[in-house]
Amino acid sequence: MAMSANAVQRDRRAEIFRAWAGMIRKAEEQDASSLAAVSIEVWLNTYLRNGVSAFFADYVLAEFTAQKFRSGIGDPELAIFVSENQIGIDGFVTVCSTATPPLAGCSPLQIKTLYVQPRHQSGGRGGALLRRALEHCRSLGGDSVWLTVAAENRRAIGFYLRHGFHKVGTADFVIADQAYETHVMRMELR
Repeated sequence: MAMSANAVQRDRRAEIFRAWAGMIRKAEEQDASSLAAVSIEVWLNTYLRNGVSAFFADYVLAEFTAQKFRSGIGDPELAIFVSENQIGIDGFVTVCSTATPPLAGCSPLQIKTLYVQPRHQSGGRGGALLRRALEHCRSLGGDSVWLTVAAENRRAIGFYLRHGFHKVGTADFVIADQAYETHVMRMELR
């Protein structure tokens, strides 16, 4: 009996997720500088299309530091999982178990970041990292998890919608005195 095209595609995605699951591990202190570098690369590539102003350069260089990642790796309220290829880290996801929700009805479980190097996107890493983050949230007994994504980041919004999240509202992401609209997206875990 022939499989439908959708069934073949689902089987292929499941195969990719299984392959990547073996390359995802909990972050360790020695990963801090790699996590900072991946963050800077992804953030600049995603949000700064017309050059880098001092305003955004200052933000990125202050926000994405090895020291902040070392602190995050040691923080019991955070879980950071990395995707690793034969050379090094190519993506990561961070889950916070005690986040302050931006909207009523959101749990304290937040996916703070999910970053994959641009040249490694669309290969299953992001989906595998997200799956690992959701497993972690379920292990904590969570009923739901939320995240924010920039309103203009259509690619990421589509990714999260395909993986079962839905938009529940908006919130602002603030850098200094500038506010940027984000979508608040939530997924039920049970």
